Amino acid sequence: MPRGQCRHHGEERPCSCAMGNLYRFVEPVVLFLLKKHGASYGYELANALADHTLTDATIERAALYRTLQRLEANGHVVSEWDVSGSGPARHNYQLTARGEEHLREWRVVLEHLAQAMTRFVDEVGSESTVPAHDGTPPA
Repeated sequence: MPRGQCRHHGEERPCSCAMGNLYRFVEPVVLFLLKKHGASYGYELANALADHTLTDATIERAALYRTLQRLEANGHVVSEWDVSGSGPARHNYQLTARGEEHLREWRVVLEHLAQAMTRFVDEVGSESTVPAHDGTPPA
């Protein structure tokens, strides 16, 4: 099966099955931040992540670092140790061309999700004006 496709999602859009942390959207935000700001340290990403989360969930640093490790293992980011300065060595992360492509895949997935969520919210909203099944009006 070609990269980015699976039996669940077909050929119309990229597969989200293995995108990791879909429920918190950590991965696409990290990819976006690296594209927007360039090479960054984990600490910088953690601070910027709070301003760009796509849900109300708090992103734990451990989740961020697990995501960065997975992104690096998949070739979406590269890192190197920065030993300059007086403090401890730090990982500096940078987006790769493969990571930029993965961010574009995430964009498609998130567009589809946004459309589905809008339809769902609209449907729930229209159902709230219909009397409940037992005949009592909604609260």
